[in-house]
Amino acid sequence: MPAPLLVPRRTYLIELCSGERRHWQYLGEDDTGTWWRDRDSGREFSEASLMYAWTVLGEALPETPAAPEPPAGGQS
Repeated sequence: MPAPLLVPRRTYLIELCSGERRHWQYLGEDDTGTWWRDRDSGREFSEASLMYAWTVLGEALPETPAAPEPPAGGQS
């Protein structure tokens, strides 16, 4: 099965190797890597920092609860 086409700023349902499912917002790519935001915690991270296997199951439904957007210009 081909990898899904990811659209920046959209939220995807992710399954971790443990079976846990998370909602991650795809932020896009830059010179340092591919970036995501965990919608439950609000934390941003690079794929290179992940220490476990995971899979994109598909785009999350719009009514899926998510953490509010963090304030612009800074990390919490």
